[in-house]
Amino acid sequence: MTSEHLTIGVLAVQGAFEAHAQVLRSLGVNAPLVRLPEDLASLDGLILPGGESTTFLKHLERNGFFDALGTFVRHRPSFGTCAGTILLAKDVRNPVQKSLAVLDATVERNAYGRQIDSTIQETETTLPGGPMEMVYIRAPRIASVGDGVEVLARRNGDPVLVREGRILAATFHPELSADRRVHELFVEMVRQDKLAHSATEAHAG
Repeated sequence: MTSEHLTIGVLAVQGAFEAHAQVLRSLGVNAPLVRLPEDLASLDGLILPGGESTTFLKHLERNGFFDALGTFVRHRPSFGTCAGTILLAKDVRNPVQKSLAVLDATVERNAYGRQIDSTIQETETTLPGGPMEMVYIRAPRIASVGDGVEVLARRNGDPVLVREGRILAATFHPELSADRRVHELFVEMVRQDKLAHSATEAHAG
């Protein structure tokens, strides 16, 4: 299955959603912007971009989007960056916040203070290709992860890129870097998930 047969939506509530869509399109993926709950129906995967997480949450609840989104992320590959990671985490602190609760992790909002409002750092990762440029903008901190969560990159000991099954999460902004490896990983996750679904449907038929 090639990338052009995949449809990965980008939640277009706030944040750099167009930048995410541009990266996906450069990888040959159909990348519609998602603004309504019904937009989720045609997707193979979804990106939840950064922004301000409380604003994000209020918008989702006001538009009846929260429950539909919760159903989607429990069944299809989903990738959160920065505020998107906060929304995916099971435990959100500083302050406590409602979330979709699909990633077995504790995430602290505003954990680093203003000194890390914006920074770019080269960080080691388990992904092939060596260190990765990571752009942090008022980044949350992943304080802890469950046993089933794979840590793909750390910064000063803290996880900054993690995966649990169909869920991928980053505290940085890969869409603002020229390095496409994180998006490439997510596209491959979506491809494998779609192949598995297709095989299951064929077997059932």
